[in-house]
Amino acid sequence: MGALPKRKISRVRRDQRRSHFLRVTASNVIPCPQCHTLKLGYHVCPNCGTYDGVEVVAIKEAKKS
Repeated sequence: MGALPKRKISRVRRDQRRSHFLRVTASNVIPCPQCHTLKLGYHVCPNCGTYDGVEVVAIKEAKKS
């Protein structure tokens, strides 16, 4: 038989313990120097396809119907 808890954990204690588990920080999100949309640092901009001032990915224009 395994170990069992001696007392019930209250909802407040349980939630305080879980409060740090899925904390998301957006510290690596920066504006693109070319198009000024938000992108991840050290990644190619998904909007304009540039990295470090050089276009590395050709972005297709969306068709308007």
